[in-house]
Amino acid sequence: MRCPMLSFSGMNSQYARREIFCRNTCHELKRFWEREIGKQTYYRESEEYRLGRSALRKLREEWRQRLEAKLRLRNNPDETEKRANMGRELLTSLTQEDSKH
Repeated sequence: MRCPMLSFSGMNSQYARREIFCRNTCHELKRFWEREIGKQTYYRESEEYRLGRSALRKLREEWRQRLEAKLRLRNNPDETEKRANMGRELLTSLTQEDSKH
């Protein structure tokens, strides 16, 4: 790859040294940016992997399920009453067992 802005090949013989320098510099710049892009890609992929393993995704799923359950209960008042009665019955049975002991 040639560095067009710094190339002086057709102008004068005194610039031949600069053209050689430019070629090396352009190659070094290209190699530098390729490394930087590689590092950034590695960091991004590592972060995506880390986030995929985190508990945050699981927590979000649990909260989504809770919200869906609340919406279902809000939209079905009969279902809400049934669940409330079941809760009361369970509480009553548990308190009766505790009082027996």
